[in-house]
Amino acid sequence: MKAIDYSEIYVSSIQGRYITYDHLNRFILGLSKSFKVITIGKSVRDESIKSITFGHGPVRILMWSQMHGNESTTTKAVIDLLNYLKHDSVNALEIANQCTIKIIPILNPDGARDYTRVNANQIDLNRDAQDLTQPESRILKEEYDSFRPDFCFNLHDQRTIFNVGKTNKPATVSFLAPAFNDERNNSASRKLSMQLIAAMNSELQELIPGQVGRYDDGFNANCVGDAFQMRETPTILFEAGHYYEDYQREKSREFIFHSLLKGINTIVLSQIENFTVEQYLAIPENGKQFVDISIINQKDLHNTKIIKSLFSIQYKEVLEVDKVVFSPVKHIFETTPTEIFGHKTFNLEVKEDLEWLKKNDILKLLD
Repeated sequence: MKAIDYSEIYVSSIQGRYITYDHLNRFILGLSKSFKVITIGKSVRDESIKSITFGHGPVRILMWSQMHGNESTTTKAVIDLLNYLKHDSVNALEIANQCTIKIIPILNPDGARDYTRVNANQIDLNRDAQDLTQPESRILKEEYDSFRPDFCFNLHDQRTIFNVGKTNKPATVSFLAPAFNDERNNSASRKLSMQLIAAMNSELQELIPGQVGRYDDGFNANCVGDAFQMRETPTILFEAGHYYEDYQREKSREFIFHSLLKGINTIVLSQIENFTVEQYLAIPENGKQFVDISIINQKDLHNTKIIKSLFSIQYKEVLEVDKVVFSPVKHIFETTPTEIFGHKTFNLEVKEDLEWLKKNDILKLLD
């Protein structure tokens, strides 16, 4: 396949962390008749939830993003994917002939509007797969039942705390083949999930070597991915994470786009068997050793001594007038790791570092 110039695919009109249907509708309305756009239901607050279907092939792929309203990176990536598919390239035509792809770009529009994980009833939709108490949960289940997918792509964001294994590399993308029982056994569908992840990882290792992790596979039947895997549908969890100085996650979206396209093309070209479960298991598990800012050699506030300790600062994401602001707060680990990595590290013995911390209202947090 011809190498892709991502700059030609990137939809620059849709950027940042705060993404609602208001930001997507113009792009969606501009799609050609090759894309079937319909309203599949309403949220708690009566906002329309849409699906976009492309292709007419026998292999059916269901994707949904922003099940958690404040996890928007993968939404931007599926918009880039749609932008790629709307061009009549040879690859897009191959995909259309081999696959039918249904995308729900924002499953939780109320949570997206409020920039919260939960929906308007304060329910985590990814813990509602069995009880189906929420309209958004029922909509996804109805789409699954009617569409009868051969593969499911469950699209999320993960926090900046994750590193790959025990290394100081951030988990820019993480994957999971969800379990289907407490024993976390393998089944035919779970093995296919693992093989497809191995294919996507092979692509990402060329782009971000050492920055792909494997998400925890603890079983929870109330999680949607686990529930669909229980029904023998190969399901893949995508987690968009942090890339260096990419708090708006515009680089992360690029890597998710490449992952999505590699996954689809692996299916189209019947290449899944070229990849193995062992390759999936070789992906290091996520660690939790990163903080946004680490501070070393902390002076006490009376300047009487220097304490050889580490201070950890994490950004809290706050919605202010339709924009996400990153507010620093002191971070307390549940279990302190043996080694802590900072996306930025400052030393209070260094004048420039001290000035930066003062300017960014972080020094006052050290009291």
